[in-house]
Amino acid sequence: MVEAVQDAGVVVTGAGGGIGAALARRFAAEGARVVVNDLDAGKARAVAEEIGGTAVPGDASAVVAEARDALGGTVDVYCANAGVAFEDGDLDGPLDERTWAASWDVNLMAHVRAAHALLPDWLERGGGRFVSTVSAAGLLTMIGAPSYSVTKHGAYAFAEWLSLTYRHRGIKVHAICPQGVRTDMLAATGSAGDLVLQPTAIEPAAVADALFEGIEQDRFLILPHPEVAGFYQARATEPERWLATMNHIQQKWQTGR
Repeated sequence: MVEAVQDAGVVVTGAGGGIGAALARRFAAEGARVVVNDLDAGKARAVAEEIGGTAVPGDASAVVAEARDALGGTVDVYCANAGVAFEDGDLDGPLDERTWAASWDVNLMAHVRAAHALLPDWLERGGGRFVSTVSAAGLLTMIGAPSYSVTKHGAYAFAEWLSLTYRHRGIKVHAICPQGVRTDMLAATGSAGDLVLQPTAIEPAAVADALFEGIEQDRFLILPHPEVAGFYQARATEPERWLATMNHIQQKWQTGR
């Protein structure tokens, strides 16, 4: 058992399935009191009933106050897990600004709003834990999904900013950056996901395992796919080579070869 989360009040957004449900199950198994949030009320209630938690369905951007009440007045751990992904394709075709707006709102601004609501209490108490489900796309990029890639970069930058700004005041931040995870979101990525993500895809429970290992080791960056560290290093140190490699993958996807 991880002592840091025993009897903690935990909120997991987007927890009706996939990574969110796996996180909710793991926190409950470790002795935490869990609020399960999802836009789909039925899915939220099903997971909450399974783990002995409390369902608080609705928009992840506005869940903090109701979740805090459900937990008896205190949120100790907040998992900003809800996310959206669209196969936008390229920008030489029609621009759907609705997908970009939705991506900004859910993948980034929901995190900002949650932190804004949580920080006054956390800073007064001298502690709190913010877990951001980012994606390896936030460290690297993802072909065929510009709005997802760009907003996940924003989510990573925000988590990084939170950590460097508040760690000396007791705030713990973790950024989870997996590649492919066998969820409905992966299934919706289409041919790009089949090419890039499916070959090394892992189960959602493996993401939860990686987070708890990171909590025990007090690590900010959580990489359920360890190879992402090498890709991230290559992107930083050899950007031209990295971009050429990614462009080769882009061409392979476009031509189907």
